[in-house]
Amino acid sequence: MKTFYINFKKQEAGNAILLVALAMSALIAMVGLVIDGGNLFISKSHLQKTANAAALSGAQEIVNSEAAVHEVVNLILSSHDELNSLSQITIEADRLHVELAKDVPLFFSSLFGVESVPMKVDAKAGLNPMGVAKGAVPLGINDKVELVYGQTYQLKVDAGDSVSGNFGVLALDGPGAKTYGETLMHGFDENLKVGDIVNTQTGNIAGPTREGIQYRINNCPYPDGDYQHRDCPRIMLVVVYKPYSQTTNQLKSVQITGFAYFYITQPMSKTDDSVKGIFIKRAGPGMTGENSPLNRGAYAIKLEE
Repeated sequence: MKTFYINFKKQEAGNAILLVALAMSALIAMVGLVIDGGNLFISKSHLQKTANAAALSGAQEIVNSEAAVHEVVNLILSSHDELNSLSQITIEADRLHVELAKDVPLFFSSLFGVESVPMKVDAKAGLNPMGVAKGAVPLGINDKVELVYGQTYQLKVDAGDSVSGNFGVLALDGPGAKTYGETLMHGFDENLKVGDIVNTQTGNIAGPTREGIQYRINNCPYPDGDYQHRDCPRIMLVVVYKPYSQTTNQLKSVQITGFAYFYITQPMSKTDDSVKGIFIKRAGPGMTGENSPLNRGAYAIKLEE
């Protein structure tokens, strides 16, 4: 009986060692899976964010050239150390599709011969007519005016604008020549959206306009005609509108129907009562918004499914 008890105790100790060994193996396997799984999750998150950033930034250059799109995408990928992950860039109309692919190395699984896992992500971004914008200048254009990009236009800023019916001076920040001039220089610091009603600015304010236009020209560091840079104040965001309230001789208020970008081509002389420039296609900070904004060359970038 004593001998049996001793043998049983020995077998119990052996079983415990076996159970501990199995438990440790399971624990190590779980830790290994957590490490590999966490690494895969972080890697995919980083790769997806990089693809999103590349698509959003690259899509802004669709209005310029395909070469500019590739240049910006490569720059973004390089800054995220993912240039070698670029699989494909596709540009279709106003849409950019960026695909990234890479092999993500594994740690624990490599002990069992699985060295890496292939990973692919993609991002699509598109140009959409801008419906909500900040930074607009207090100048507008009637949406009945046909825009030919690159053709010279004159934005009237004297009392004659009401007669022509084509261009309007707006009181975005309230009435007064001084307020108008400051808004022309720096842009309206609140959001405007399609559907908003805006009052017009009355009187001849050619003087404040000359000062504002000259300020913008002086603060653009690029040569005349170089309007692809995003930090050039000679590019103004203007309101596209339709008349809302009008008396016999004066347009009292307008309703915003869209936005457009206007590049100032030359300074105003002392006798000028209009701003000369061209309308250009450009993507800028803003949102697509609602109410079906008109497409007048001002675009907001949006990620798409």
